[in-house]
Amino acid sequence: MSALTFVDLHRQVSADIDAEMELALDQLGPAAEAVKASVVKLLRHQRLRHPLSVLPMLVHGVETGTLRPALPISALHVLWWTSACFLDDLADGHGAPLSAGLTQNEAVLASVISGTILPLRIIHSIPAPAPVHSALTAEIATGWTVGTEGQLRDIRADADNATRKSVIAAYRGKSGGPFSMITAMAAILSGAHPGRIARWREFGYVFGILWQMFNDQEDILSGRGEDLLNGTVTYLLTCALDDAPPESRAHLLSLRTAARACPRARANSPGCCSTAPFSTGSAKTSTDSAARRCAFWTDSAVTRSRRASCAASSTTRPGCGWSRHPPRRSRSPRNGARAAAHAGTARDPDATPTGR
Repeated sequence: MSALTFVDLHRQVSADIDAEMELALDQLGPAAEAVKASVVKLLRHQRLRHPLSVLPMLVHGVETGTLRPALPISALHVLWWTSACFLDDLADGHGAPLSAGLTQNEAVLASVISGTILPLRIIHSIPAPAPVHSALTAEIATGWTVGTEGQLRDIRADADNATRKSVIAAYRGKSGGPFSMITAMAAILSGAHPGRIARWREFGYVFGILWQMFNDQEDILSGRGEDLLNGTVTYLLTCALDDAPPESRAHLLSLRTAARACPRARANSPGCCSTAPFSTGSAKTSTDSAARRCAFWTDSAVTRSRRASCAASSTTRPGCGWSRHPPRRSRSPRNGARAAAHAGTARDPDATPTGR
């Protein structure tokens, strides 16, 4: 029996997920044409790079042996993240201009519809008993609450006082909460026993924490440096700060502060970009090689972030801190709402499942 990869599955079902989103939009009715148009534009603007929409299908497949009954949950997954990522970009305050024809006020209202109303429409369109509808609806409410709590912890975090434990607690909320919501919903829809639903919910929490760590490292290695620009306290940064000698810790904190400055300030302070956080001597005194790697990644990210932001031609849009999804290269346009939904979930045929 041949194995089916995560990306292969997404290729097979992406059009069906798009159709589910189009159906949800159609259910808003003829009196909501402006609403539908705004959501379509938001889906085009806030594109997802990775095929995580199939995650609920995998959960349902494990429980029942069938994938497709969870297609509506997969569509809900895309709509929820589209809303959450836009709101995160808005909170960061460093987003690039919105797509042509989409104003900020319009996008805010569209994100409310995308993250709440359309998911509720999808839930109540699923052929299932009323108790299942109620349980799925409750998961939406819990997902938003837990995710927002984690995001607020992330926003309020203080690098000087943060610990590994406090960062993981924020990650469990802001990324683990949404993934636990979606895995629990798929398990509920499958008819799984409450004990197994609880296990799938915890799986989602752990998955989200690990995904956030991957996301943090990709932000550095890609050269975007959005976490440094936004002043986000990441697990990598906390590792470096926890294990650095006092003089190196102070230097790391100063680099982090400088990374938040305006482009002109970064351009006028090149020395802050090029100074390594650990001198040769102090690096030798450290017994934690992982901490030294964290520090190196942090310093490299500061350098790349500052240089990229100082370039006059730079148009990179910060992605979603909840689950960053920067725009991919453009694809051939298609017609109708299905095309807009497709823009939110499609993936390059040659892409790999790593990288966000």
